[in-house]
Amino acid sequence: MSGHLDHRLLRGFVAVAEELHFTRAAVRLHVAQQALSRDVRRLERELGTELFVRTTRQVTLTPDGERLLPYARRVLQAQDELLAAFDQARPLLVDLNSPGLVTPRRVLHEARELAPRHELMARYESGLTGAAGELLAGRLDASFGRFAGLEPVLRAGLDHQPVRLEPMAVVLPDDHRLATWDAVPLAELAGESVYAGAGNPRTPEWTGLARLLFEGRGIDIAPPAPLAVGDEEFQRLMARTRNPVLAVVEFPALPSMVVRPLVDPVPLAPVSLVWRKGLTHPAFDALRRAAARLAAEKGWLRRPAGAWLPAGDDVLMASHG
Repeated sequence: MSGHLDHRLLRGFVAVAEELHFTRAAVRLHVAQQALSRDVRRLERELGTELFVRTTRQVTLTPDGERLLPYARRVLQAQDELLAAFDQARPLLVDLNSPGLVTPRRVLHEARELAPRHELMARYESGLTGAAGELLAGRLDASFGRFAGLEPVLRAGLDHQPVRLEPMAVVLPDDHRLATWDAVPLAELAGESVYAGAGNPRTPEWTGLARLLFEGRGIDIAPPAPLAVGDEEFQRLMARTRNPVLAVVEFPALPSMVVRPLVDPVPLAPVSLVWRKGLTHPAFDALRRAAARLAAEKGWLRRPAGAWLPAGDDVLMASHG
């Protein structure tokens, strides 16, 4: 064995050891499965031993693989901690999904107040599913969104902290029949086609939440529309389709549109702070503290009377609450 082991090989080994599945580990690392398999074989050659028993049905660790795992974890943790300690100039990259969403932006601003010596930079990936691959690949540090809406293979490499149960709303053209109402009962949307991001590969967690909410209520999800980037394009597209848009209560006001909260029941959109497992960065603790402080001060995790939340989301939010 040479006197040096590539940390990338150890990171790939740990991912496979934890997933016991090459495909899931490759998705977690955001690499091709063939490349991950080559890295594991290279590590086995360098160590002079087999680390996994591979069959068509399962992957298991060999005794040497079991022995290596705790050492590999410690090496990678030490590397991450060293980089965090001496690479303070690197910004913490925080995805806010889109510029109009209030909750992530408030958390970021609070974190900047808590960590004034560090740089926290906003990014906009449009949705949590779109951000997940960037998180797992290390090209992004944190994001916000509905953690339960991610595929299990993505959640396996990520962790989350509940931030808010955000009341949902509907965005309507200002001449829509419901635009003059102070709040819109869900039953009044029966027969409508409501836009909820269908077909957008970056936001299936939001479309999935809409499906659960609309089920049995006679509300259809509007068909896919071209991805609108920026307020002007969004307004133009919505003016053409005239579909109501599923949103949250603090969705920004736009010309010729109104935002109305949904009631009977009050649907809640679960918002978590999401990050890659094992993340270390000087400003990351400030981001978590900011999220916790705002959630406590503003009662963001309290549930109003008559609230609606899918069972899977309820479990994940409560287990970290």
